Amino acid sequence: MARKADERPIVVIKRYKRGGGGHHGGAWKVAYADFVTAMMAFFLVMWLVTSVSKEQRAAIFDYFKNPSMEQGKSVKPAPGMNGPGGASTSPINLRGGLDAPKIGQVRPGIGTPVSPPQPVKQQQSEAEKLALAREAVTEAEHKQLQSLMDDLKKAIESSAALAPFKDQLLLDITPEGLRIQIVDNQNRPMFDSGSAHLKPYTQAILTELAHYLNTVPNHLSLTGHTDATPYADNSGRTNWDLSADRANAARRALEAAGLSTEKTARVVGLSSSVLFNRDDPRAPINRRISIIVMTRQAELDALKTDTPATAEESEPASAGSAPGT
Repeated sequence: MARKADERPIVVIKRYKRGGGGHHGGAWKVAYADFVTAMMAFFLVMWLVTSVSKEQRAAIFDYFKNPSMEQGKSVKPAPGMNGPGGASTSPINLRGGLDAPKIGQVRPGIGTPVSPPQPVKQQQSEAEKLALAREAVTEAEHKQLQSLMDDLKKAIESSAALAPFKDQLLLDITPEGLRIQIVDNQNRPMFDSGSAHLKPYTQAILTELAHYLNTVPNHLSLTGHTDATPYADNSGRTNWDLSADRANAARRALEAAGLSTEKTARVVGLSSSVLFNRDDPRAPINRRISIIVMTRQAELDALKTDTPATAEESEPASAGSAPGT
C-alpha cells in the first residue's frame, strides 16, 4: 500500500529495566585496600618505635616536626640531625635499628648500648679493715667508759666516804676518755696552801677511786692544776712545779691504795695555763687534779715523741660543768 507523502515514520523506543541481583562494582575493593595499607603502616610505625633507641626516636620526631628541607633556627638538634633544627637533608641514621631484636632482648652494638658488666666487688683493703676495727674498738671503749662513769656516780651517792665530796667530783667523757676531776672547795681544799701534801679526805677520795680504776684495762693520765695566784718561794719554784708535784702526790696515793704502777701513762703539771673558771682565775675550783681513763688512741698519742695537745689542754672544762651525782 502506497504511503502518503505527508505521513511521518513511527519511531518505537524500547526501555529495559535492569534487575536488582547484579554486583556493585569494585569500589569496596579500593576502600579495603586503603584500610589494609593504613593498618600495615600503623603496625610498621609501632614496630619501629619499639626497635629503635630513645635518641633515634628523638631524631625521627625532629625530622617530622619540620617537613621542609630548610634547617630550623631555634630547635635544639637531636642525634641524627644536620644542624640546629628542622628536617635533615640526609636519611636518618637508625644505627641498625631495623635489625633490632625483639623487645626485652639486647644485643651489643644494636639499639640501646649495653653497659659493660660490673666488676666483682674487690676485697676490702687493709686500711679499710683497720679503720673499721678502730671504729668498733672506739664504740666498745665508749660504752665501757660510760658504764664506768655510771658506776662511779652510783658509788659517789652511796659511799659514806665519797658522798660528802660529791660537789668536788666532776665526771665527764672527753675525746681522750673518762675524765674524773677532783676540785678544791673554798672551805675544803685538797692540799695545804703552797704544798703538795694531801689532806686526809683527799687521800680517802683517791683510795675509793683506785678500786674502780683497777676494774678497767685502760691506762691513766694524771694532770695537776693551780689557780693564777703566784707561788711564793725563795727557792725559785713556781706553779709549774707545784702542779706537777700535786699530780705525782695523787699518783702515789692511788698506787698506795692498790693501783698498778703500770697503769699510769702520763703525769703532767699545767700550772694555771688551763683554768676551769676563766672569769675568776684565782677561784678555788681552778685548783684541781684530773684523772683521765684513756682510750686506746689517747694511749698511742701519749707514747709518741711529739705528743699533741690533749683534749683537756685544748678544750678545758667550762665553769658550768655539772658535778657527778
